[in-house]
This record gives sequence, structure tokens and C-alpha cells, in this order.
Amino acid sequence: MEKRRLGRSSLETAPIVFGGNVLGWTADQATGFRILDAFVDAGFNAIDTANTYSRWVPGNKGGESETIIGNWLKKRGKRDDVLILTKVGAEMGPGKKGLAPAYIKAELEESLRRLQTDYVDLYQSHRDDAATPMAETMETYAALIREGKVRAVGASNFTAARMRESLDACAKQKLPRYECVQPGYNLYDRADYESELEAFCLAEQIGVIPYYSLASGFLTGKYRSAADFGKSQRGGRMKDYLNPRGLKILAALDAVAGTHRATPAAVALAWLIARPSITAPIASATSVEQVKDFTLAANLKLSKDDIAALDKASA
Repeated sequence: MEKRRLGRSSLETAPIVFGGNVLGWTADQATGFRILDAFVDAGFNAIDTANTYSRWVPGNKGGESETIIGNWLKKRGKRDDVLILTKVGAEMGPGKKGLAPAYIKAELEESLRRLQTDYVDLYQSHRDDAATPMAETMETYAALIREGKVRAVGASNFTAARMRESLDACAKQKLPRYECVQPGYNLYDRADYESELEAFCLAEQIGVIPYYSLASGFLTGKYRSAADFGKSQRGGRMKDYLNPRGLKILAALDAVAGTHRATPAAVALAWLIARPSITAPIASATSVEQVKDFTLAANLKLSKDDIAALDKASA
């Protein structure tokens, strides 16, 4: 399968990254093992998670996703075959958040323990932290890279202005820079990313691995009316998408999917994959069946007319 370089780093990912937020939430360990097996067997190689996943589930405390991935890595012996992407910075409890040096180091050790590995391929700042000087955060990451505990670093939910600030700080002190960014971006939610961040990433050769690639499932096409909201735990979010523009996007996805004998989900992911600024969209799955859409998307070559139709519907 095609591999794409993540920014200027040595990391190369297949065109779709698995979203591990579902592990310990809508997918238990047994289901997660089956999904990860299918994902890697299909030729994909990058798994994204975070220390906070899935802290929002009643009874969870965070780290559940990393734990499932770590158990899978140990049982399958796949560590050298995959890229592990995790994050730090979002709240793990009272007083446990941010990008201060001591906190980053402590949380990385916890993540490594749960993942049952001695390094992560990409360590990402999950949320910006204006209270910590950018240079201190980047110096900490540089030290972790020198120690071999981290191969490259990235950011999530950063603005173009803050990404610029981080690059300037790294250039000034000759430190490793953020090699990628995770924005929320999909065929429905386009404005924020395309306004400034996209041009910045292209100019600076920053990799982009967007989350919410399927708009919490709306772009799969399974939510066509309010009666469909009960189809999943994310169904309640669909009211934000189920409007004339959303329906127009679904109609365009249906048309392109029909032309290629694909699914709306595969087409929505293929649209992201085809965008020059995107390295690989992050997509989650709660069943092995859904992984088939990833393979369809990775192999689907949209025409200029296909892309123009989708662009017009989602403008």
C-alpha cells in the first residue's frame, strides 16, 4: 500500500490512520483486537490514540485505549510493523493537564507503560497550553527524542498562528519541530482548516492527519433523518449536520459512490486523501466490516469531476 511521509520526519504512514478513541468506549478489547488485526492485515500501519481515551466513559479514568493497544501489541508481536501515535495535554484529572515539562515527561512514562513499549513514533500536544512557554515544551520534546523515547512530535488543535510560533521557537534554538498537526476536518467541516492552517501546512511541509474525518459518522450516510439518531452513541450529534447543506453533501456522496461502486464513507475518506495538504485522515471503526471502507477509500481514485461535485456540494 502507498505510504506517505509525515511532514519532514522519517515516519511513513498508509493513507488512513486508525482512530483509537473508540477503544474502551464503543469497542471493547476483544472487538478492538479484531479491528486492529483487520486494519493491519489490510496494509495500514498507523494507530492514533491519547492518554485521555476514553476518560469520558462512566467508570473509566483515561488510558483505556492505550491499554488495549498495548495488550494487542504484546499478543500479536506487531510493534515493529506499526506506528503508534499518542498525545498529552488534555485533562486527565484535577491539575493534570497542559504541556509543562515535568507533566509531559510523567505522562509519557504512563503511556509507555500502558502501550507496553519503550518508545512512541509520534508524540502529540493534544491541546495548546498558553500558560507554558512554547520553547520549554519543545525543549522537553527534544530531550525525549534524544533519549529515544519519541521519534517525532506533532500538535493537535493548534491554530496556524501558534504553529508558526512553535516553528520559530524551534528554528531559533535548533530544536526538532512539530512535524504534523491534527485539525478537525471533513467534507462538512471545512472552513476552519481551509481558512489559514491549510496554506501554512503546505508552505512549511507540515503533515496533516485530520480527525472527525467522517463527521462523527454523518458522512457514512446512515443518518438520513431524526429517526436514525438512535443507531449509535454518536447519533445525538447528527442534528448539527442534518440540514439542507448536509443533505446536499450526502446526495453528492451517493452519486459519486454509485459511479465507483463504493460507499459514501469510502468516498468521503477518498476526498480527504486526494487533497494535496492531507497526509492521512484519521478514521475509527467499531467493526471489522467498517475497515473495508478504509481499503475502498485507499484504492479509490476520484476524478476531477468527482472532486468538483463534492467541493460544490460542500462549499
